[in-house]
Amino acid sequence: VRSSAASDVYKRQGINAEYGEKFGMNKTETSVSLYSRKVLIQNKASGILPEWLRFVKGVVDSEDIPLNLSREHLQDSALIRRINNVLTKKILKFLETEAKVSADSYNSFYQEFGNFLKEGIYSDFKWKDELAPLLRFESSKVAAGELTSFDEYISRLKESQTEIYYLVIPSRQLAESSPYYESFKKSETEVLFMYTSIDDLVFTNLAEYQGKKLVSIETLKADATNTNYDSENRLSDQECDQLSAWFRDVLKDQVSTVKPTNRLVDSPVMILDHESGTFRRMMRLMDPNKSQTISKQQLHYNPAHPVIMQLNSIRRSKPDLSQLIAQQLFDNALIAAGLMDDSRSIIPRVNKLIEQALRAQKE
Repeated sequence: VRSSAASDVYKRQGINAEYGEKFGMNKTETSVSLYSRKVLIQNKASGILPEWLRFVKGVVDSEDIPLNLSREHLQDSALIRRINNVLTKKILKFLETEAKVSADSYNSFYQEFGNFLKEGIYSDFKWKDELAPLLRFESSKVAAGELTSFDEYISRLKESQTEIYYLVIPSRQLAESSPYYESFKKSETEVLFMYTSIDDLVFTNLAEYQGKKLVSIETLKADATNTNYDSENRLSDQECDQLSAWFRDVLKDQVSTVKPTNRLVDSPVMILDHESGTFRRMMRLMDPNKSQTISKQQLHYNPAHPVIMQLNSIRRSKPDLSQLIAQQLFDNALIAAGLMDDSRSIIPRVNKLIEQALRAQKE
């Protein structure tokens, strides 16, 4: 292959302007044809590029490929593997240069074809280090709709920060109102927002970037603040111990741990270190008839939240109402974590809570 072959593929033919996979259509087929001395060897040649680069269009002409090479030998040819390696490097180098020289143009490309690059990270370990700098995300530090990169995130890191924080969630609106984001917002710590099902796979396979671990803010180890609440405006340590024990008794089949936390600002409860809601939804799509059980969760509550403080004050005098509230708080945390398969199951309890609230107003 001539040294200019891969760049010729881009300049003369290029990248498909759009693809059908995102609309649920059939998988995009490779559009690269293989020639030897200007003689067509194979149209839509598989193996010339990795499958995750199937959006690239063009032709490859190599004088080293024998004209009588069969399709079977084509698949196992060391030369084809070498061509694959050379072309992939050139294409990724082209994208890297494009991202630096024309950021707006690259971001437009990424909006359309970014999922292919993500696929490369979780399906082709060999290229993940070259692909990672090409990824783009929304972030708490950029306006909605704008994109940023790992390198730009690192350039804005706080001096003491050694991790890259992220949140996978269906939309930016949900991200910014998520209980997991509250302490990061308060401490002005940047969080990357991602909205697609494959992002969990991408970040799990990457694990780190330039020596900095990628940490989901839904985990226990992601802690952006050490806020100490005024002791007069929160439950005491003794009250927290008692309330935690009460929660464990009420939710004994649903929780493994109940603890107070300083990570919450506006929300009363959250679940930490839970299974991925994205993976759970993917498993449900793969086998919709199989019931997905929820394992016991780690429940953390805000000892300074009015709901928690009031719940602690009535849990003995109004046990039935308190238990309804505790169960509702737990289910709210499941919903925020993306673990509630069907939120319609909570409607009867919500109706009971409304009924009791209205009855209290009459009294």
